[in-house]
Amino acid sequence: MENFKDKFRDYLLLEKHYSQHTVLAYLNDLGFFESFLSSVYDDCNLVTVNYSQIRSWIVSLSDDGISNPSINRKISSLKSFYKFLLKTKQIESSPLLKHKALKSPKKIQVPFSEKELDLVLNQIAYKEGFEGIRDKLIVDLFYTTGIRRAELINLKMGNIDFSNHTIKVLGKRNKERIIPILPVIAEQAKKYLSERASIQQVSDEDRFFILSNGVKLNESFVYRLINYYFSNVSEKVKKSPHILRHTFATHLLNNGADINSVKELLGHSSLASTQVYTHNSLAELQKVYHNAHPRNKK
Repeated sequence: MENFKDKFRDYLLLEKHYSQHTVLAYLNDLGFFESFLSSVYDDCNLVTVNYSQIRSWIVSLSDDGISNPSINRKISSLKSFYKFLLKTKQIESSPLLKHKALKSPKKIQVPFSEKELDLVLNQIAYKEGFEGIRDKLIVDLFYTTGIRRAELINLKMGNIDFSNHTIKVLGKRNKERIIPILPVIAEQAKKYLSERASIQQVSDEDRFFILSNGVKLNESFVYRLINYYFSNVSEKVKKSPHILRHTFATHLLNNGADINSVKELLGHSSLASTQVYTHNSLAELQKVYHNAHPRNKK
C-alpha cells in the first residue's frame, strides 16, 4: 500500500503539477482515512474499500464536528486517489463513482470599497524606508493585478517588464500568464528595487519580494500585512489577500470590464470561477438603475 501512495504522490507532483502544500494535504487525508479503516474494519484497505465504508467515515467526521466543506475537501482527496488507481488499472471502478458532495453554505466574500482602498493607499502612513515601500507596493499590486498570494510570494526579479509595463506570474498548475501593470505601479517597483539593493545577505537573489533580513516572504507574513493595514480602515470580518483579489475583480466589473477579460487577468480556467464575482457587479447595476430610471422617480 505504501508503494501505491508513493506513486500517487509522484503522480500529483509530476503529472498534475500540484504544489507541495496541496500534495501533502491529499496524502494526509488519505492517511487519516486509512487509519479509520484499520481501526473500524477487519481485512479492509484503501484498494478493497466500498462506498458504505467511506460513508461511515463521512458520518464519523461529521459526528466529530468537521464542517461539510472540510469533509468535501477530504473526499476530493480520495476521489483523486481512486482516479489514479483507475488510471493505473489497480481497480475497475471507483467506490466514489456515485458520491454527491455534502451541501455547504455559500460564503459571502465582501470586497473592500473604493473608499477603503483609497484610505489604505493614500491616507494612512507607512513606515519610512524599505519596509514601508515594500508594504505599500504589495497592497497596490494585489489590488491592481488580482494576483494570488502564492503568485506574489514567488514573483522573480525578471518577472517585471518595465518597458512594457507587465508582470509574468506562475499560477496554479504551473500556468504562466502576463498581467498589465499601471505606470504608477512600475514606478513604485523601481523605488522598491532601489531600497532592496541596500539589503545585505539576501538568501535568494532571484526573489522579488523579501523581508528586511533578506529572506523570502511567507504566507502568514503576507496575510498579517494585509490584515494589519486594512484593520485601520475597515470593519469587515475578513481582511486578507484573497479579499483584495476579490475586490480587484469586483471593481473592474462594476466599472464596465468584460467578464472574459477579468477571467484572463485572474488566471481562471473556466468562466464559472469568475462568475462568482458578478453578484457584486449586479448590485451596483441595480443601484445605478434605480437611481437613474425615470419611472423610479415618480
